[in-house]
Amino acid sequence: QVQVVESGGGSVQAGASLSLSCTVSGLNFDDYALAWFRQVPGKEREGVSCISWSGGSTYYADSVKGRFTISRLNRNNTLFLQMNSLIAEDTAMYYCAAALTDRGAFMYHYCSDAGLWNYWGQGTQVTVSS
Repeated sequence: QVQVVESGGGSVQAGASLSLSCTVSGLNFDDYALAWFRQVPGKEREGVSCISWSGGSTYYADSVKGRFTISRLNRNNTLFLQMNSLIAEDTAMYYCAAALTDRGAFMYHYCSDAGLWNYWGQGTQVTVSS
């Protein structure tokens, strides 16, 4: 059974940093693209950042480009999201997701559609106060 577990959320002041982690078990981690999505009540789930199965291709939403960094450590089945210079608009529930993609898949395409992702975690809350 596939399990996706996020951790690292919390409440911080604007300008602070947070690091999210996501461990995935029950699948061949190396074969899967991974992603961070976020959602606020009343809005659709938004792709924040995605990383290909190899780690060689990444995508960032314009709203987080230059502030967030996605990475993966395959030997530990773990995905990370380093979030710097947080702003109030980053407040959301953050979800980790995994998808089995074609080797040449474009992360922009996958980050744009939450429906393409096969497995999801329960989410971790990030709250940024201004």
